[in-house]
Amino acid sequence: MAKVFVVEDNPTIIKTIRTELAKWKHTIITVKDWDHVADEVEEANPDLILFDITLPTFDGFYWISAVRQITKALIIVISAADIDSNIMHAIASGADDYIMKPFSTAVLLAKIQALLRRSQEPGNVDNLNWDTNDLNSLTNELTTPRGTVQLSPTESALLGVLITHLNQTVTKEQLLEWLWQGGKFLNDNTLNVNISRLRSKLATVNLNDNLRTERGVGYRLVTRHAK
Repeated sequence: MAKVFVVEDNPTIIKTIRTELAKWKHTIITVKDWDHVADEVEEANPDLILFDITLPTFDGFYWISAVRQITKALIIVISAADIDSNIMHAIASGADDYIMKPFSTAVLLAKIQALLRRSQEPGNVDNLNWDTNDLNSLTNELTTPRGTVQLSPTESALLGVLITHLNQTVTKEQLLEWLWQGGKFLNDNTLNVNISRLRSKLATVNLNDNLRTERGVGYRLVTRHAK
């Protein structure tokens, strides 16, 4: 059972989501004041947030960025248009996944369950290390000699897979399979954005060169002295 915060202004969609998630005993919370969405999310402390893009005051991109500063909760974006730029913007702002309107409640539930399951796997509580760097998969914090970096749940999961396959090339297909249940709901572009976002954060502690792209194949995390 999880606490799900729904940032959506369409009563019909809210009712549909509430009905479906109630079957799985998930608790649903909705927005009361559209000028204070981030404050309400912080107070509710949800496990997962569903974000629409078109909202009454600021758009979803604004609120995703604001909320990501105060919570590590999983974020799924609900978009009314199949526009790659919207999807990329949402992922870059801090979202973990997305779904298009009109959507199947079964697909939405599958996404929610997959993300929650991934975040709650026993292996995620262990620290993962490479060289002198330490990834805490519970807090999504990467600690390095040059400082600590806060990762999103998806960035942390990506880095975790790469650490467990250190100095080995992990294909895009493998990443999609391991992290997103076979890649049914995401495409290569979304994966690329997450990798780019992870690389940018690694750059803040001078580790971006350790994440290498094997063009046309996948990605490889290397140790300090690897070629």
